[in-house]
Amino acid sequence: MEHLKNNSFILKLAIFATGFAGIVAEYVLSTLATYFIGNSVFQWTMIVSLMLFCMGLGSRLSKLFKTNLIRNFLLLELSLSLIVAFSSVLVYTLAAVSSYYDIVIYFLSMLVGLLIGLEIPLVVRINEEYEDLKTNISSILEKDYYGSLLGGVFFAFIGLPILGLTYTPFILGLINFFVACMVFYRFKGKMIKTQLKTMLTIMTVVFITLAAGMSFTDSIITWGEQKKYKDKVIYANQSKYQKIVLTEWKNEHWLYLNGNLQFCSIDEEMYHEPLVHPIMQTHPHPQKVLILGGGDGCAVREILKYPSVDKIDMVDLDPNMTDLGKNHSVLININEGSMSNDKLTIYNKDAYVHLEQDNESFYDVIIIDLPDPRSVELGRLYSHEFYSLCYRKLRPNGLIITQSGSPYYATKAFQCINLTLQSAGFTTVPMHNQVLSMGEWGWIIGTKNKTLSQEKFKEQLRGLNFSSIKTKWIHKEAMLLLTSFGKKDFFNANVNEVEINKIQNPVLYQYYLDGNWDLY
Repeated sequence: MEHLKNNSFILKLAIFATGFAGIVAEYVLSTLATYFIGNSVFQWTMIVSLMLFCMGLGSRLSKLFKTNLIRNFLLLELSLSLIVAFSSVLVYTLAAVSSYYDIVIYFLSMLVGLLIGLEIPLVVRINEEYEDLKTNISSILEKDYYGSLLGGVFFAFIGLPILGLTYTPFILGLINFFVACMVFYRFKGKMIKTQLKTMLTIMTVVFITLAAGMSFTDSIITWGEQKKYKDKVIYANQSKYQKIVLTEWKNEHWLYLNGNLQFCSIDEEMYHEPLVHPIMQTHPHPQKVLILGGGDGCAVREILKYPSVDKIDMVDLDPNMTDLGKNHSVLININEGSMSNDKLTIYNKDAYVHLEQDNESFYDVIIIDLPDPRSVELGRLYSHEFYSLCYRKLRPNGLIITQSGSPYYATKAFQCINLTLQSAGFTTVPMHNQVLSMGEWGWIIGTKNKTLSQEKFKEQLRGLNFSSIKTKWIHKEAMLLLTSFGKKDFFNANVNEVEINKIQNPVLYQYYLDGNWDLY
């Protein structure tokens, strides 16, 4: 009787481990899809949905296995071991040499789901020898769900932030391999001699393949990462929130987040000076400034040129990004060590949550330097509700500016941000500049001053004189260019079709994705 209980325990342990590995494998593929394809909500939704569909399909197909259930389960586990372990390597390699990596990511997610769907019914059928039907099904499914929960916790706190997409898949592959070893050892008496020899040979080959893969995966993924960028990668890190890459050509550097360019050292002043100086010059005496995003430190560098500023708060979600801005020699050189200035306090929190929870701090100026609203979660930081929080955090006659993407490559998105700021109570003026490395880029500047009309506000901006501070690009004449868009009808041709971006009606990210990016 004890022997039968031990057999059942091993099967349940196996399904717990495969539940753990299976769900993490899908998270890995969802993260890869987000990184290489974009639109995280869509990718996670589609990949997890495809996985569940294929699990159902696998369960249906499992009835075709009528004999040799132990052997078939072992073959499934060994197949999962190899497929999961080499998923990242395969995607990075294909992304470097082909444009069909998206098809491969979806195919892998379906294949993993299919194999998981096959293995659960097989384990139930093997375990029916040791438990009655009611106990058998409930206990097997219970262990699978518990394993999935632990897998989610593992991926969130260890897999992605610590092991990254390089080694997490191989950990999962090894888990499936050791499950196969455990089941093989316990149930080898139920297989004939020829099956034992064949299975031992297969398991040996799989183990050697996994060991070789772990030895070379870092080099392969580094090569694949390098092929994604035209310049030499000098820093790459997958944080809990994003992929951070720094590249170099001659003495110039490029910073990318999730494959999207954030700035180039050749022309970053053409972005950061319009982001900071018009708003700082417009305020008569800015003392307290809030930066949302901006973990590279370039905006802080420009703010520190104003002696009146005595406190700068930065809210940036990713500590890896702010640590890079503070400690990496390349970024220290670019931001002139601004991230270590005593006036700066860094909060590694979600900007929306921070504004909701902070009831004590109020600011003269708010500068928003967040990534483009290419997803629903980022669009939340460009919403009516978010800008309303910013409005309440500003002192009387306070000012706000946000980077707003491109007014020409994503016209509706740019207009949406402008209208959404206005809906929160701001009088706004759009601005734009041709940043060489990024193309035509834009900002929206807003004021709480109710007595100031948009035309008067624009006149005030055009009258700014920057002779009192040291700048590399912006000057008085530049403000005329920054605030000019040609004839009004050209830029506002579709403004009546644009809705305000709200949390319950997140239209902005779709406007952004539907932009004319093929012209870029």
